[in-house]
Amino acid sequence: MPEPTKKADETETENILPPEQNKPQEDGTAPGKEEKESDIMIVILPSDENSSDTTSSSEDENDSSAADVGNESGERKDSVWSMGDGAPEEAEKQDNSQKSVLFIEKPKSGSISVGQNITFVAKVEAQDLLRKPTVKWFKGKWMDLASKAGKHLQLKETFERQTKMYTFEMHIIKAKENYAGNYRCEVTYKDKVDSCSFDLEVHEVSSAPSIDIRSAFKRSGEGQEDAGELDFSGLLKRREVKQEPEEPDIDVWELLKNSNPNDYEKIAFQYGITDLRGMLKRLKRTRREEKKSAAFAKILDPAYQVDKGGRVRFVVELADPTVELKWYKNGQEIRPSGKYIFEHKGNERILFINNCSLTDDARYHVTAGDEKCSTELFVREPPVLVTKGLEDTNAYIGDKIELSVEVSEDDANVKWFKNGVELPLEGKSRYKVKVEGKKHTLIIEEGTKADNATYSVMTTGGQSAAKLKVDLRPLKILHPLEDQTVRIGKELSLKCEISENVDGKWYKNGQLLQPSDRIKMYHKGRIHRLIIDSSLVEDDGEYMFVPDSYNVNIPCKVHIIDPPKVHLDGLGDDNTVTVVAGTKLRLEIPVSGEPPPKVMWSRGDKWLMDSASRIRGENYPDSSCLVIDSAEREDSGVYRIMLKNEAGEDTAHINIKVVDIPDPPEAPNVIEVGEDWCIMNWEPPACDGGSPILGYYIERKKKQSSRWMRLNFDLIKETTFEPKKMIEGVAYEVRVFAVNAIGTSKPSMPSKPFVPLAVTSPPTCLAVDSVTDTTVTMKWRPPDQIGAAGLDGYIIEYCFEGSSQAATTESKGNNDSEQINSVEADGGKTQTEETTPKPSEEWIVANPELTDKTKFTITSLPTGSKIFVRIKAVNAAGPSDPRLHPQPILVKEVIEPPKIRLPRHLKQTYVRRVGEAVNLVIPFQGRPRAKVSWKKNGAHVDKNQINIRNSENDTIIFIRKAERIHSGKYDMKVKVDNLVDKATIEIQIVDRPGPPQVVNIVDVWGENVALEWKPPKDDGNANITGYTIQKADKKSMEWFTVIEHYHRTSATITELVIGNEYYFRIFSENMCGLSDDATMTTESAVIAKDGKVYKNPVYEDFNFTEPPMFTQPLANTYAVSGYNATLNCSVRGNPKPKITWMKNKIIISNDPRYRMFSNQGVCTLEIRKPSPYDGGTYTCRAVNSLGEAEVECKLEVKGGVSFFRLLMQGVPPHIIDSYMQELQASNPDKK
Repeated sequence: MPEPTKKADETETENILPPEQNKPQEDGTAPGKEEKESDIMIVILPSDENSSDTTSSSEDENDSSAADVGNESGERKDSVWSMGDGAPEEAEKQDNSQKSVLFIEKPKSGSISVGQNITFVAKVEAQDLLRKPTVKWFKGKWMDLASKAGKHLQLKETFERQTKMYTFEMHIIKAKENYAGNYRCEVTYKDKVDSCSFDLEVHEVSSAPSIDIRSAFKRSGEGQEDAGELDFSGLLKRREVKQEPEEPDIDVWELLKNSNPNDYEKIAFQYGITDLRGMLKRLKRTRREEKKSAAFAKILDPAYQVDKGGRVRFVVELADPTVELKWYKNGQEIRPSGKYIFEHKGNERILFINNCSLTDDARYHVTAGDEKCSTELFVREPPVLVTKGLEDTNAYIGDKIELSVEVSEDDANVKWFKNGVELPLEGKSRYKVKVEGKKHTLIIEEGTKADNATYSVMTTGGQSAAKLKVDLRPLKILHPLEDQTVRIGKELSLKCEISENVDGKWYKNGQLLQPSDRIKMYHKGRIHRLIIDSSLVEDDGEYMFVPDSYNVNIPCKVHIIDPPKVHLDGLGDDNTVTVVAGTKLRLEIPVSGEPPPKVMWSRGDKWLMDSASRIRGENYPDSSCLVIDSAEREDSGVYRIMLKNEAGEDTAHINIKVVDIPDPPEAPNVIEVGEDWCIMNWEPPACDGGSPILGYYIERKKKQSSRWMRLNFDLIKETTFEPKKMIEGVAYEVRVFAVNAIGTSKPSMPSKPFVPLAVTSPPTCLAVDSVTDTTVTMKWRPPDQIGAAGLDGYIIEYCFEGSSQAATTESKGNNDSEQINSVEADGGKTQTEETTPKPSEEWIVANPELTDKTKFTITSLPTGSKIFVRIKAVNAAGPSDPRLHPQPILVKEVIEPPKIRLPRHLKQTYVRRVGEAVNLVIPFQGRPRAKVSWKKNGAHVDKNQINIRNSENDTIIFIRKAERIHSGKYDMKVKVDNLVDKATIEIQIVDRPGPPQVVNIVDVWGENVALEWKPPKDDGNANITGYTIQKADKKSMEWFTVIEHYHRTSATITELVIGNEYYFRIFSENMCGLSDDATMTTESAVIAKDGKVYKNPVYEDFNFTEPPMFTQPLANTYAVSGYNATLNCSVRGNPKPKITWMKNKIIISNDPRYRMFSNQGVCTLEIRKPSPYDGGTYTCRAVNSLGEAEVECKLEVKGGVSFFRLLMQGVPPHIIDSYMQELQASNPDKK
């Protein structure tokens, strides 16, 4: 009976080679097993009929990078590398055929034994390179080896300055079998890329190790998910003897057991553990405590293995032999039989299974009471050998290909591989396998070029490989494509026939054609057709059919013809093109025709052939352009375009219209001017530029200026305009622009300069000054508005009563004429009745020449007649509207009694100082010929001292330099015939007074001196208002004022310095000031030292303390809701009182709606945005140590804007209250 063996829990999986290993295998080699989530690399080497095993082991953590040189990173960690030859022959040929761009020396393929070193060298010349190129080393197609550098792989680069050569090296140290394969070196510089492939072969050491069955059952490598479990798959493979690593191994698991779980990932990264999931599973398993069984002294082994047909023995040892024992297979109890035999030896319980078959491969467990132990049995079949291997085969594309192999067992499990990759044989695969006993046949329906590969077959005891070569059949063209000429719009059909039924592609001018709604491609057997519906010009060209997989093309030419045609769709019905003068016209006319037609332009009978002319034609493949540089009005007209090709000709006419801005209008005429306006007109321009005139712009400027100002921004249609807002008296010029749809014309010539002037307003205050029997004197005031033209003078006109001219003047609406408006009862109409009598003669000019005075006497008038008088003001603009006296004037002298109109300031004494001028004007009335006389103090006035001038209306008394002798009473008398009027004026001329007469020292005592004096003899013709007393020390004689404005004639001088001697002097003072001189005492006053002892007076401290007292109480206040309100009062008290505010006898504190201020005794309470609820009685209380005081007021808050507006307009609050109550009563529903 064979010895039981142990195997891993996980089932053996078939190896799938990585993409980079997708190449032919050596004869007799087969892919091995890839163990799940394991770093173990298993390589199956050539073997004899009796298959041998190979061993593999994982490198320690320090060697993990080297062990992964041949591995895929990421998703596939543990790929198996075969000992194949490398890339296929075609790939090698292709690489060798490529021309090197950057490499000077490429790496070359090499072959070494396991454990040896090898170096690959690549050189790049840096002669034309500005910087170092980038070099990458790859394993297979995509695995970058830069990340695998470590103990077994080193990358090195050097630069030789003399030769300017970069050298890149890849060192492989202590190679292993799985390092074999295809490598690639890629160098990149800017947009240049160069690469080269090379192979590495690693041969196994010739001495084959002896097969150790027990070594095959060793537990799987550490660091994997199944770490610590038995590996039965080793029996199927040869294992190489693993040398123990030289350097000491760090126990990472002990390190992990004693570490924080947060540091697991960091430790795994530090020691190169990439399988973090497997690490955590093993760590969990190591921490699991093994429980000792109470029923079993010895349990079953984890797994057993037996050959098919052999016998296996399960043994357990019980701690208590009396316990009932039961055996189970896959959960079903096992009964004793010829196959299952039970034995008891002491405490041992034994189960024998005879003649094991594949059905016995199951899980077994034994129960002893409540406890159980389990194991697994693996039944191994004998290896299947390859009795007849594969043979190299040649075939054509499209043929049915069969590859056959014979094995030693019927219906054995055989795996097929293509370039080392297992073929998919299930589902809709194009590969089929036919099994006939021991013969297995791989069938490929309709072989293709992609089937060129090395095919291999693998069994449990052997393998075989062969090469399949699929070539193309020779191609013959049975019917080539024919050249065709097709009219545009017709169908284009191309047809060819070849000897093979293969697909192909259609090309036009070298571009691949794709089928569409218009382009259709047909393939039926050996015939290929291309049909294009409604051919277009674009379909013209060279067509070619290329059969797939053949380097053969079948060409033909297609020519599309089309009659020429001019396309004028975008020009409108009349084919008219409008262009602005001065601009460039480039009229592009689309044309069509195949072959491209010849295009010619003409104007009238002249052909436009010169390409350098201002008017020319330019031709393009699908259009023609009529070009007119800087179009002129003369270029307008009809142009013709003519097309011609082999398919026909076409002609079209185009009307070119050149439009321009209009000509400038003629110079405008100013026909009327006013105060700040004028009226101007002009004639339209002679030419409108081919476009109707839309309007005009008007500009003006001052004559002396060069700056024109636009007067209208909206076009005006008329040829008359009234400029306004000009400065009166300044010369202006105007000009006009014409505007059409093209633009604005040049300006017209300026108008003749003109000056805006206005006549003055009528004279004012026209009145009769005097009337005699033959004269009438009129007076007036200048006009209110004179204007910039100034005032040259006045014209006085008169007419006698009864003249129609006067009635006409009145009907103009003179403001001074009297009109009576009467309202009729029936219609309520207003009528005007003139009550002024009509003059009898026409208006007569009283002054042939203008007068600049505002008074004029009309002479030579008949006595007793009545005249109307009017006045006109005249300036450069002409006479103004007349000012008419409202009533006729009777030419007859009227006696007016005299009356003196004494000014108010002369009704009192008229006071002047000496030297000032006296100029008094006293008006009076009296007609005719009033006489004026003056007297001073009852005597006639001396005209040598006083100047008097009399006129008809006033008298003037003038004194150039007044003296005191001019003071006195002046009597004025005005006499008209026997009528007299008198008036008296008192004039007082004042001067500074003289000094006091005598100053005496009456008494001296202590620090005091008593003085007396007499008033001055000369008071300056004015009352003495006071005296000024000064003192002087005898030693210094510097005078100091002691008393000013003193009214008495005696005084006592105090606070004099004891021991000093003083003099005193006194000035007199009146309304004119101090006297020029002062009177000094003749004797001095000596202040004796031995006098009374001076004692300082004793003053008692004043008591300033007082209880609080409000000096200004609070006042009842109205406030508007939403607007801040303030309450103010003032209080005094010492010590300073404490202020407290209360509302409705409740103290206000810490309320943000209230702000309290106190400054210099003024207390303020501010209520922020009060509402009606803030109304009430507010109290201010002041308290100090002497007492307290209170004031209060009522605050009423009114709501609404109406109350606020009424309050701002000054309406009393009680009236506002009544109004608001009535308003609320009238709107009871309004909330």
